[in-house]
Amino acid sequence: MGLTIRFATEKDAATIYRFICELAEYERAPDAVETTPEVLQAQLSAATPPFECLLAEADGQPLGFALFFHNYSTWRGCQGIYLEDLFVPPRLRGNGVGRALLQPLAAVAVQRDCAHMEWAVLDWNAPAFAFYHRIGATRLGDWVWCRVTGAALRELAEPMIAGGVEN
Repeated sequence: MGLTIRFATEKDAATIYRFICELAEYERAPDAVETTPEVLQAQLSAATPPFECLLAEADGQPLGFALFFHNYSTWRGCQGIYLEDLFVPPRLRGNGVGRALLQPLAAVAVQRDCAHMEWAVLDWNAPAFAFYHRIGATRLGDWVWCRVTGAALRELAEPMIAGGVEN
């Protein structure tokens, strides 16, 4: 298998969307995907895209993706990389595709002077934990993720939206 890794372009939006849908199915949330290929294409075409994506391919066939963006470490005073999604379809796992996606992503982090590369894993995903342990990742056991979405986000923002927010 002649595996190649490359940065995605707006022409890859449909492929990225397909992987996102497959990932949602794997993570037991098939109805959670709200984006569309058109949204992804527009975002990848933007002057400053909100994310970057690496695609793994062999013989022109997509095998997996790593979608990421920058975050910031206040303690270290530099940016990091947040890996939003790493996905290789289950039928293709065990062939080095995941590692092949993470190695160039780690190189991007080092070349961009990032403090870290981090991601979240569903607590039931034992195969992912085992894979990440093999590549040297550590669990941040004392950190708990929090998120505000949907109606709760709008409710929290409402007083500021009504009065306006200054930049």
